[in-house]
Amino acid sequence: MSLTLVIGNKAYSSWSLRPWIALKQARIPFEERVIPIYIEGSREQILSQSPAGKVPILKDGDVTVWDSLAIIEYLAETYPDAGIWPKDPVARAMARSISAEMHSGFLALRRHYTMNVRRSYTDFPIDPEANENIARIEEIWAEARGRFGQGGPFLFGEFSGADAMYAPVATRFETYNVKLMPEARAYVDAILTLPAMQQWYDGAKAETWVLPQYEF
Repeated sequence: MSLTLVIGNKAYSSWSLRPWIALKQARIPFEERVIPIYIEGSREQILSQSPAGKVPILKDGDVTVWDSLAIIEYLAETYPDAGIWPKDPVARAMARSISAEMHSGFLALRRHYTMNVRRSYTDFPIDPEANENIARIEEIWAEARGRFGQGGPFLFGEFSGADAMYAPVATRFETYNVKLMPEARAYVDAILTLPAMQQWYDGAKAETWVLPQYEF
């Protein structure tokens, strides 16, 4: 079985990071293909891979899966022993719920704190609506860690699909120097010090294309 993951710019593409780090942490081999987003010709290239016209896209032989959460679910089904979701059904239900909440929510955070792992701010203006999103994320992390995180540093102890879904949030909190509760800060540090995450950052720094709308 040979997997190919089509992703966008590592500096900016939060949705691409999610299945990428899930694959890395699960030690599932895959080939990576990068299509720079938001430049001339990029949409046509992406459309040639998926009818949705968005990254990420997973290719598995004749199977094409698009959307980060759909890819993570596909990996969980295809590699049932890879630990994509917690084994405990109660923990698994919560992991899927908070992943879906991440997938569909937190629009103010996305809008005001765009992902850019190449930048770092010390005094970025805090948007009140985004601040509400941040408070909710801290609440989610605290509940998951408190109920199920005793076995390791991640939301459910061991790294899971839920951590993959929140990994770009950790990068945003780091980029914009968001002040967090100690427990949330420790979780962000656990995500950012993963060797796979360091590999992603190194790849972003090596990219030669720059999107002005993300550089401010």
